[in-house]
Amino acid sequence: MKLIGLDVGTTGCKAVVFDEDGTEYSRGFREYDIVTDENGKAEQDPEEVWRLCREALTHAVGSTEHRSDIAAISISVQGDAIMAVDVDGNALCPAQLGMDYRPVEYARLCAERFGDYELFHRTGMRPHALNSFVKLLWLRDHYPDAYRRAAKIVTYADFILAKLGAAFFIDLTMASRTMAFNLDTRTWDAGILSEFNVSESLFSEVVPSGTPVGTLDPELARELGLSEKIVIVAGAHDQPAGGVGAGVVGDGTALVSTGTAEVLSAAFAEPALGRKMYSCYYPCYIHAIPGQFFTFALNHVGGLLLRWYRDNFGGVEIADAQARGLDPYDVILSKLPPRPSRIMVLPHFNGSGTPWCDMDSLGAIVGLSLSSTRHEIVRAILESQTYELKINLRELAASGVSIKSLVASGGGARSTEWLRIKSSVLNMPVRTLRTREAASLGAAILAGFGIGLFPSIEDGINRLVHVDRVYEPDPETVEAYEARFRSYEQIYPTLKPLNTQLRKGDE
Repeated sequence: MKLIGLDVGTTGCKAVVFDEDGTEYSRGFREYDIVTDENGKAEQDPEEVWRLCREALTHAVGSTEHRSDIAAISISVQGDAIMAVDVDGNALCPAQLGMDYRPVEYARLCAERFGDYELFHRTGMRPHALNSFVKLLWLRDHYPDAYRRAAKIVTYADFILAKLGAAFFIDLTMASRTMAFNLDTRTWDAGILSEFNVSESLFSEVVPSGTPVGTLDPELARELGLSEKIVIVAGAHDQPAGGVGAGVVGDGTALVSTGTAEVLSAAFAEPALGRKMYSCYYPCYIHAIPGQFFTFALNHVGGLLLRWYRDNFGGVEIADAQARGLDPYDVILSKLPPRPSRIMVLPHFNGSGTPWCDMDSLGAIVGLSLSSTRHEIVRAILESQTYELKINLRELAASGVSIKSLVASGGGARSTEWLRIKSSVLNMPVRTLRTREAASLGAAILAGFGIGLFPSIEDGINRLVHVDRVYEPDPETVEAYEARFRSYEQIYPTLKPLNTQLRKGDE
């Protein structure tokens, strides 16, 4: 029996076919764009994303001889993006992505009406421009025609499920990220919706991750050469899905997923809604595994910063990769200097992530000299991401979420040197998995659970998740990074007043 995990990320989608012990049979991948500007805009065409998802699915299922064995599909999706759709699920406006900061005034409005901490305590999400409900309020004013015509305001979870052939369903992990969902009652919060005159009918039906919600659309099934009987199973936000695919079940292990963003995710048994979680902007929402909650620390530009380097400075490596038939990233990373970089990068190219969530912060490259090379800058980019992780590990521990070891997934888990950097900067073991794309595997596990292949999600994890390699810290490098980290911690507070001034100069 085969299972499909479809991972719909911010800049690309992956469709992976797995068998029932976690072996990857085939995959398809497509990349798509984000439309940005200096005002915080971050949008994309959701219909184009769906077209490319279909291409990825076509490639994945076309590469396997076992199409008839495929029994179910589930999804992992980027968080917080929203769009208005008609009754047929067709987009009426661009998708406003989580990283779109234009709704900041609406976040302030929510805080004024309810109080920052009150909203966090009710929903697990404090008012912020990234939140789906805040974006909905912005969309209502800036795309009024789309809002007026909308049958639903959806995230990518309900959008993709509808495109696959289900009605409008949203899983608990995604619903509980919107800031419109009450964690106690596990329903859309009527008080919040009423205060802002938003109809509950605009939201999809909420179901637990792993719930069967339909079968494959007949036209799509014919296009893919698959059976119409394939079951569509509700999936999860990409971080809890990755947590399932990495075996993150609240035992002190966390997942560091490096894709467009770099995200540190952890699970726990009781809601964590204290002041420290609130002040560090750590969300508390529902895990895909029943009875557990989930949080994460975020750096907005993980792999996206490496992509920025590739597109602006990596012309030589791109040409070399094309000539040799290689991935440009592999060529770039193969040229890293062997020791910690003398250069430091502040990776706030789209504002800072947790624990500050400072939208005025800007990126910086410091410590340059005439002897500096672009390869040192690349290493500094990787190190800077890991310094941000180190800060968040410390703050999460102070919030009551203690992490002792990491599992790495996503594109960043392909680089041996990046994994060594992580282990030594953080001074803890870092494991990789046989299947590096944890989000796709997590979606496949949810698909298997949804059709009864596994009696529980935990059983699916035990059967499909396999450790590949463990990276241990190098004591000498740990000491060097401890000294570098003390310097790194000074960069953000030192530049904060200047960055605020520069932002005001742009207004």
